[in-house]
Amino acid sequence: MKISVLRERRAGETRVAATPETVKKLVASGHSVTIESGAGTVAGFPDDSFSEAGATLAPDAAAATKGADIVFKVRAPEDGEFSALPDGVALIALMDPSNLDATPLNGKKIAALSMEFTPRITRAQSMDALSSQSNLSGYRSVIEGAQIYGRAMPMMMTAAGTIAPAKVFIMGVGVAGLQAIATARRLGAVVTATDVRPAAKEQVASLGAKFIAVEDEEFKAAETAGGYAKQMSPEYQAKQAELTASHITKQDIVITTALIPGRAAPVLVTEEMVKTMKPGSVIVDMAVSQGGNCPLSKPDEIVDVNGVKVAGFSNLPARLPADASSLFAKNLLAFLPLVTAEDGSLN
Repeated sequence: MKISVLRERRAGETRVAATPETVKKLVASGHSVTIESGAGTVAGFPDDSFSEAGATLAPDAAAATKGADIVFKVRAPEDGEFSALPDGVALIALMDPSNLDATPLNGKKIAALSMEFTPRITRAQSMDALSSQSNLSGYRSVIEGAQIYGRAMPMMMTAAGTIAPAKVFIMGVGVAGLQAIATARRLGAVVTATDVRPAAKEQVASLGAKFIAVEDEEFKAAETAGGYAKQMSPEYQAKQAELTASHITKQDIVITTALIPGRAAPVLVTEEMVKTMKPGSVIVDMAVSQGGNCPLSKPDEIVDVNGVKVAGFSNLPARLPADASSLFAKNLLAFLPLVTAEDGSLN
């Protein structure tokens, strides 16, 4: 079976859907792999490394996909990219199904397999692309927040005096939030966290952080069978907002990670809350691409609101392209056997 890997063309996208390591394994399994020239350059994987792993290089997307059975991409194709995809090909990528216009796919009878729909079950852990990328996002959010904050994170006791540790508040304790907690703790910050899922309380405590939430009856039932947060009632949101408002005024860095599948991100930090924060403090909005957890955040911008920096990062994994590509490529490698027959043909 022929697998084609295309260069990402979205602005700011640095990842690639295959690495020399995964190409070598695909070729060993009997597949042929064609890489569009330059696909991995930004991520640190030059063309030669793919050739040495057994891939064939193609000068452009049309040449790379000629005769392809499956196309690997990181993100869904943009309008100008569909012309390079053969009719009837299988496309595997992070398709962003909530915002996807499927008309071009239907017109070419392309079978699009969205990695976002990987179930959170034990068998599927190795192919869970959302989790692998969210892990890196959580880590990077703290690094970016610390850089914008510009002051020391841990407590430092010196002969000249003591520097107090930074106070970091993580809102949303999914995969990204847990990694953000762990990273902030490793940097020496005092960390608190909140989430609407009851299971998050124990997870937060296990990482050495303090859990903050309104723990009423609705809170106790606020988790889906798949482990995701449910949409909370306006009454609960009001109580949680009141608690957040009193807590956020004392924080140095606030990182918001809350997303609800198929819906706009919930507003967790209001404009009024931002006005109560200390000048020099930082908000990192990881949900900005889905509308944002803070209405003041803008995609890939840092907005100064009375001295409070509000940073919106729409693609944090792309700021760690080598590691993000490596993990995503392994997710695809684990997923491929589920869509191929024993003889290697597309199932």
